[in-house]
Amino acid sequence: MGLMADNTLKAYHDENFMGSPNARALRILAEYLEPENRFSRYKIDDTIVFFGSARIISRDEAEAALAEAKSAGGDVKAAEKKVELSHYYESTRELARKFTEWSKSLDDADRRFVVCTGGGPGIMEAANRGASEARGVNVGLNISLPFEQHENPYATRELIFEFHYFFMRKFWFTYLAKALVVMPGGFGTLDELFETLTLIQTDKIRKKMPIVLFGKSYWENVINFQTLVDFGTISEEDLDLFLLTDSIDEAYDYITEQLTTHAMNVRGPSL
Repeated sequence: MGLMADNTLKAYHDENFMGSPNARALRILAEYLEPENRFSRYKIDDTIVFFGSARIISRDEAEAALAEAKSAGGDVKAAEKKVELSHYYESTRELARKFTEWSKSLDDADRRFVVCTGGGPGIMEAANRGASEARGVNVGLNISLPFEQHENPYATRELIFEFHYFFMRKFWFTYLAKALVVMPGGFGTLDELFETLTLIQTDKIRKKMPIVLFGKSYWENVINFQTLVDFGTISEEDLDLFLLTDSIDEAYDYITEQLTTHAMNVRGPSL
């Protein structure tokens, strides 16, 4: 006599199966199809992506922490460093606000060049906050992590995503992006920057994608790009793949001019 099945659940309702290694392909596919459906529903054509540290806090928060450290005998030096770095938060916030106001001024039925971040704290929060202050929808591509990452309150609720797979999150960063702003950050920021540069250098990304590295003192100390050229591991022209600046106005002008020239008539995602 054959075995009688005692589980009448449909497979896609079976949480044990859906969470198992055998259903991994379905979970990966879901992290492609569900965002695709939501971006289409909310008419998000493309994005301006901000990368940067989750640990950089706002000026108000940093100054309050410094005052607390001084009054309570805390680590004043560390608090002073947070105040120093907070200008990157405020620059991100202002730049995202300016991009959003520019995007909203375009004569387009769909939403073009929408601010997009990793959805978490720090620089991500600053960019979502600036876009929100300009009353623009903005995207948060969050990732489930054991520390640091939690969604910030400024990303548009309908456009907050929670990813399990880093590579699917990276796909959505890259697939919709028409420009990239990279603020100081750690391993994750460097990973995202160099993967994007590699895809452009190898022509896997064929669209014109302006990249701004914001914060000269940080980037010039962390990465010596000229040394890569001198050793012959990259070409001299690879240095033209990005703009290094400390100026909000220069970053804004560079990206909006590039988008106006190369992306205005190129609708939707493309690689």
